[in-house]
Amino acid sequence: MSGPAVSGLTSSAGARGTSDPSSAGGKTPRQGPLTRAERANSTQSFHREALPGRVVFGPGSGRRDLASEVDGLGRRRVLLITTKRGEPLATELAAPLGERMVGVFTDVQEHVPQEIAEAARTAAHEARADCLLSIGGGSVVGTAKAVAAEERLPIVAVPTTYSGSEMTPTFGLTSAGMKVTARSLDALPHTVIYDPELTLTLPPGITAASGMNALAHCVGAAYLPGTDPITLMVAEEGVRALSGGLLRSVREPDDLEARTEALYGAYLAGTALAAVGPATHHRICHMLGGAYGLPHARTHSVVLPYVARLKDVELARVADALGTLKASDGLRELSEQLGCPTSLAELGLPAAELDKAAQLLSAQGILDLPTARELLHVAYDGEWTAWTPT
Repeated sequence: MSGPAVSGLTSSAGARGTSDPSSAGGKTPRQGPLTRAERANSTQSFHREALPGRVVFGPGSGRRDLASEVDGLGRRRVLLITTKRGEPLATELAAPLGERMVGVFTDVQEHVPQEIAEAARTAAHEARADCLLSIGGGSVVGTAKAVAAEERLPIVAVPTTYSGSEMTPTFGLTSAGMKVTARSLDALPHTVIYDPELTLTLPPGITAASGMNALAHCVGAAYLPGTDPITLMVAEEGVRALSGGLLRSVREPDDLEARTEALYGAYLAGTALAAVGPATHHRICHMLGGAYGLPHARTHSVVLPYVARLKDVELARVADALGTLKASDGLRELSEQLGCPTSLAELGLPAAELDKAAQLLSAQGILDLPTARELLHVAYDGEWTAWTPT
């Protein structure tokens, strides 16, 4: 699939003051492809798993192409999964399916509690569904994945946020205060329909947090040991598209070109995540969400820059894409400009739980205990300029 028209990647970086070398710490962002030496070094040897799936991208595609994509699967009994808030839009989009839509499940919750997944599976059984239609954000497609993984039903996903989860075979379930992730090709959506028009009404706060979640996928793909040169290029382009598109989408929510750019970046971010899996910051956010109920996307906006500061040496290409000397500084600046929370205290994590949270991170092998304690304490306070990892 060719990418959409995403003019303004360079100019949108300039819009936040990074086209001037003096505003980027004296560094001019690199433009253009890798040099021959860089390309040779990055492609000498690698392994990459290419996942199956179909992507339909473009303004209006949700209303124009949904029914024909279901027809292409030859399915006749579709269960719609969405939220109560999103149900009016979802039923409007699904209306062309007519009698093929045999049920609607709206009891979706963030972090997909085990009991909600079981209720969704029961709804699929009772409706005798042979296909799942997911219309909504990450929690919606996560619920659909939990059903598909057990029932082996194809998913047609229509994302309305920037989570990127629709491109991956990974999903998470929460039980007894712990979020556990699983990976199954049965959970990978068969078809994903990206319609930027469906994001025009997304509030600026959700746009910003969801976009930082997507950006986190790109950053993780850039520093995980298992990455490959194809995924690295996808991630780098995703950073450029998201950083420019999100700023413009937050400032002018009805700017369709900006929304298209941001959604294109989210697609690339999901593709990168699918190739390498969740990285350190993603696992931290899963733990904090499962144990303390912190909102997943907004937690990314806080945690991502701090973890990036631990990885700055490995994130040179992310820094280039952001137009900054250090990726961590660029991510923090972007989070602030988007109006995202910048401390765990803002998200409601009790200060008394910081040490216990650090022990959970250590016990799960995410960070060693001293690093976990240090990172959580500075992230709790939102301290940035004076923090240097020990």
